[in-house]
Amino acid sequence: MPVFTHLRDPRIRTRLRDARDAHPVAARTLRRAVHVLAAALVVGALLMPNTALGLRPDRFTRIPAEAIIGAVLLLALPRRPRIVVAALYGAGIGVLTVLNLLDIGFTEYLGRGFNVVLDWGLLDDAQSYVADSMGSATATAAAVGAVVLVLLLVGVMALATVRLGNLLARHRVHATPGALIAGTVWVTCAALGVQVAGMPVASDPAVDALTGQTQRVVDTLRDEAAFAKEARADAFGATPPDQLVPDLRGKDVVLAFIESYGRTAVEDPLIAPGVVHTLDTRTAALTKAGYHARSGWLTSATYGGNSWLGHSTTLSGLWIDNQQRYRTVTSGDHLTLTKAFRKTGAWDTVGVMPGVQKAWPEAEWHGLDKVYDAFDLGYEGPKFSWSTMPDQYALEAFQRLEHGRKRDKPLMSEVILTSSHQPWAPIPELVGWDELGDGSVFDAIEKAGRKTSDVMADSTESRREYGRSIEYSLTSLTQWLERYGTDDTVLVFLGDHQPISRVSGRNAGRDVPVSIVAKDPEVLEKIDAWNWTEGLRPAQDAPVWKMSSFRDRFLTAYGSVPHPTEG
Repeated sequence: MPVFTHLRDPRIRTRLRDARDAHPVAARTLRRAVHVLAAALVVGALLMPNTALGLRPDRFTRIPAEAIIGAVLLLALPRRPRIVVAALYGAGIGVLTVLNLLDIGFTEYLGRGFNVVLDWGLLDDAQSYVADSMGSATATAAAVGAVVLVLLLVGVMALATVRLGNLLARHRVHATPGALIAGTVWVTCAALGVQVAGMPVASDPAVDALTGQTQRVVDTLRDEAAFAKEARADAFGATPPDQLVPDLRGKDVVLAFIESYGRTAVEDPLIAPGVVHTLDTRTAALTKAGYHARSGWLTSATYGGNSWLGHSTTLSGLWIDNQQRYRTVTSGDHLTLTKAFRKTGAWDTVGVMPGVQKAWPEAEWHGLDKVYDAFDLGYEGPKFSWSTMPDQYALEAFQRLEHGRKRDKPLMSEVILTSSHQPWAPIPELVGWDELGDGSVFDAIEKAGRKTSDVMADSTESRREYGRSIEYSLTSLTQWLERYGTDDTVLVFLGDHQPISRVSGRNAGRDVPVSIVAKDPEVLEKIDAWNWTEGLRPAQDAPVWKMSSFRDRFLTAYGSVPHPTEG
């Protein structure tokens, strides 16, 4: 506001007029350049796609219907209504551009577009991720910069549209037939299906974008009630305690999620050699120690992030692919895999959650008697970017605090491993298990590690370091089993989702590996019908199930008897 007030000062206006009169050619050139820039901004924003793949020159060679309609509307209005309508129209284009940019970002990181109903809370998570990975100052600067850019974009678009509206009004005699001709050309091209470089000349991209966003809102609202009913129905919801997992009685069961451990890690030409070597080496080591494994594939409910959706889908047997579904299911009493063990009364249940750094009320829904978060594991070493502690330390702490203790009941544990969380720099290194102490041994390793900014800026380096992080997590987990497992230990581990598209590729699926490891041959005999691959590395043609099917298949395989509850 002070800037515009300043420009209304008669002295300033006089000086500007004098400068324009003194340099008429320069002033005319500048004025025309601003007109062209305003038109380019408005038309470019209207034609802007909502995917990174769509950011190609041929997408900006089309004629947007919204520009023609806007021109006709502004030509028909008197001065004051025209300015108001133009400003609102331009601001709307700015907001639409912000939504398209959010769509691009969400598609790149999460494999889906932005949902205006559900996803605002994830922006706060994104800021927390930046703070944990690159520091609070960087996160604050990024947040402030994003807000400023949004306001600037909306404001500039409004000003550009007002300027174009005034230009049309000053040249109404020529602009009116021009708009009619443009409209005729658009209708003709649309009717004939005229294309340039494979793209239709006549288009209405803004309408398509708004239609898409509206449809997401409608689908979200419809899904809320339908999923609430689905979550109340449970094939094992009324199963008596003595009929839940009877074939695992006396076993210590560990369910471990490895962050971002996806099919890409096993099949990508750059990443796979190291990961496959690790899987084969660790299979051999476990076999030597008396363990055997079977492995398959699960299709995750999420991609690139939002790990809790993968965790809750695996545990609940429900397809939880958005935050609304997550809130719905965790606010109810749907039977989770961990809760099934607790319900029997034959197991203690515990969660090891090094990534949890604030209140986590979902622990009760998970069915965990006790949860160890980032502050409960005794770690005094450095953070490794987002990850609060190395997986090796978290597993050793789990052994010290729970798994290695003498107890009256066996243990059912849910363990979340975080060292393979993006941005994959710096990555911890394995140390002697007897050297872990309070984690201070990792100080030098963290200081010598690669900088986050160096890896994030290079897709090839991101892929390479991602592979190294998966190798580290797999080795930590299987060494823990080899070192501390017993004849009665059963380890189930899987990935929660694929890594982001910068690593997995734009056409990657959502499959993640899953393995069950045990010494007792009867444990693996129970899943013979699954036709999983022997060892820790699932074959390319191994069975692929939806992640939401795992709970019921697991419960059934180990003797649970369905007693459904109605929705």
